[in-house]
Amino acid sequence: MSLSFALSPEQEEFRKVVKDFADRVVAPAADEFNASKTFPVDIVRQMGELGLFGIPFEERYGGMGGDFLTLCLAIEELGRVDQSIGITLEAGVGLGAVPIHEFGTEEQKERWLPELCSGERIAGFGLTEPGGGSDNWGGTRTRAVEDGDDWVINGGKVFITNVGTEITSLVTITAWTGDNEMSAIIVPIDTPGLEIAPPYRKVGWHASDTRELSFNDVRVPKENTLGERGAGFRQFLHTLDDGRIAISALAVGLIQGCVDECVRYANEREAFGQPIGKQQAIAFKIADL
Repeated sequence: MSLSFALSPEQEEFRKVVKDFADRVVAPAADEFNASKTFPVDIVRQMGELGLFGIPFEERYGGMGGDFLTLCLAIEELGRVDQSIGITLEAGVGLGAVPIHEFGTEEQKERWLPELCSGERIAGFGLTEPGGGSDNWGGTRTRAVEDGDDWVINGGKVFITNVGTEITSLVTITAWTGDNEMSAIIVPIDTPGLEIAPPYRKVGWHASDTRELSFNDVRVPKENTLGERGAGFRQFLHTLDDGRIAISALAVGLIQGCVDECVRYANEREAFGQPIGKQQAIAFKIADL
């Protein structure tokens, strides 16, 4: 029996809905919000109204009940017209909400998932530090020390997405909580002692929110430990596995956008009495894309 890679009718229809939104709402505004390096809250909230932030989550949390492929289709279509918007969705779902859904207690899911699924609030995942990213075991310096029923956190994170916007709710971080013990901890973004640096100056993704975080005696209750204590390393590896697939979908969208723009220009630009796309040298280059 052969393996079919065809999309279901429901997925095809959903893709058309997201494509229409991307072309009608995102694309016309993309140049402006990227030039001004402004996080487009209004567009992100419209994405929430469309259900995009709740695609892979159960309806009881406010989600759509879709699958991971459907999420990737949405990321691809948004990334086709603007990478900043595409990564905002990918990080908001894959890094912000998925860890809580996959590893959180039922109380944590009920507390935070509904607002994240709706797109009214977004979240980030604080993994990378100056000394390491995927090498989290060897590069992490952030520590959480027990003090009664609380964790007291000190350290810093870099290149963290979605943590400095006006609709950011929380960041889930990895930290040492004992000897050879790493845990993930949910930190509400307004917790005293959590300092959020200004956005990075980047060569791309200008409207995506990317910042450094500093934790200076940040105190959160132990009940904010994501699921099981000591499981942080395993949790972040699982999170990154899915995230890298979603980033691939974002890259596919980028390439499709490039192809679309090349075809448009080749059909509009004329030389020697005809569109340059009629010239073999140009047509072959586009075909190679």
